[in-house]
Amino acid sequence: MRAGPFLIDERVIEERFVRASGPGGQNVNKVSSAVELRFDAPRAGLPEPALARLLKLAGARATKDGVIVIDAMRFRDQARNRADARARLVALIEKAAMSPKKRVATNVPKSQKRKRREDKSRRSEVKVGRARPSANEDD
Repeated sequence: MRAGPFLIDERVIEERFVRASGPGGQNVNKVSSAVELRFDAPRAGLPEPALARLLKLAGARATKDGVIVIDAMRFRDQARNRADARARLVALIEKAAMSPKKRVATNVPKSQKRKRREDKSRRSEVKVGRARPSANEDD
C-alpha cells in the first residue's frame, strides 16, 4: 500500500471485523461490518522524524507500543468501511510525512511603529478633549 512517499508493507496492518453500533436494524446485530485497523508504526520502517510526527498526530489512537488503531463504522457494508479505514490511515501518514515549515522571524517595519504611535497620540487628544474642563482653567 502506498502512503505518500512511503510504501507500507501489508504485514504491519492488521484488520479485524467487528459488529458496529448505531442504526441499521437487525443487520447491526448479525453482520460484522465495522473495521478495526491496527497499524504497527514502529515496524513500518518510517523515518524517525516522520514516525514521531505520526504518533503525535494519532494522539489517543496510538497505544504505548506505537500501534495506531483506527475504527471505521461509518458505512453499512464491510468493504466501504475497510476502504475508509485505509484511506484515513494513508491521510494520517501523508500528513506526518510533510515536515513543518520553519518560521522565519520578521521585524515590524518602522513606518508601522510610527503610525501606531501617531494613532495613539491622536486617540489620546480625542479623549483629553472629552474631559470636563477643570475649575482652575482660564476661559
